[in-house]
Amino acid sequence: MADFYTQFSCIFDVGTAENAARAEMIRGEFAAELDRDEGETLGFDMEVDHESDPGALWIHSDEYGSPEHVIRFVLRCAADLKLGGFWGFSWSHSCSKPRIDAFGGGAHVLDLGASATIADIDCSNFVYEQLARAEGDIRIAASEGKGGQP
Repeated sequence: MADFYTQFSCIFDVGTAENAARAEMIRGEFAAELDRDEGETLGFDMEVDHESDPGALWIHSDEYGSPEHVIRFVLRCAADLKLGGFWGFSWSHSCSKPRIDAFGGGAHVLDLGASATIADIDCSNFVYEQLARAEGDIRIAASEGKGGQP
């Protein structure tokens, strides 16, 4: 049997030790909501990274992370703490055994002040989209008499 993993490690700087303490409370509230409303466990671990900065939150997952939970948490913190600017992170999908479509990852960039996604990518979808686009370009070129294969 294969084990599938989603892993990430990033810093979310909330500016101050007071904001970090409030972020820890927000994390607890969010975890309780996920359990109560969705029957899910929070998909990341978090510690204040005092070595980096008193407001630096180290968000990470060793095995079964949820990028969606990280995004929702960061947006909640940004709204509650009135944070602005941009923030993003990336993650990997891997497997303990070679399996088709078991490897990939993604990235997400947020505008904290607008509470909006700036850009995101899913590596598996990216590959399929690029292959479909390339096949479409070849078909168009062939139909216009510019070579390529139909």
